[in-house]
Amino acid sequence: MALLCWCWQGDFILSKKKTSRFDELIDAARSRHKRDNPRDFNEEKVTFKSKSTDPDYVRTTVYLPKKLHRQLKLAAAADERQMSDIMAELVEKWLEKKGD
Repeated sequence: MALLCWCWQGDFILSKKKTSRFDELIDAARSRHKRDNPRDFNEEKVTFKSKSTDPDYVRTTVYLPKKLHRQLKLAAAADERQMSDIMAELVEKWLEKKGD
């Protein structure tokens, strides 16, 4: 099995060396998936901007008791939310209340 590899000069080269004993199985699974779900490979990939690279966000440190942190982490995972989004929501509510 030949592999198409990108080299550091920007060229593509054909390599006959296997990188894993599972290469053929992985290729077969990808081919089946591509065959069975052609639209998955034709749709553009959605890219998300991470908060660490977004200029509208700043990183900060908050010290929480371990038990509270664990509870927050579990609740965030259960709601499929990020802990930072929950913290931002709570701070906004607190600031609104304080402004009254």
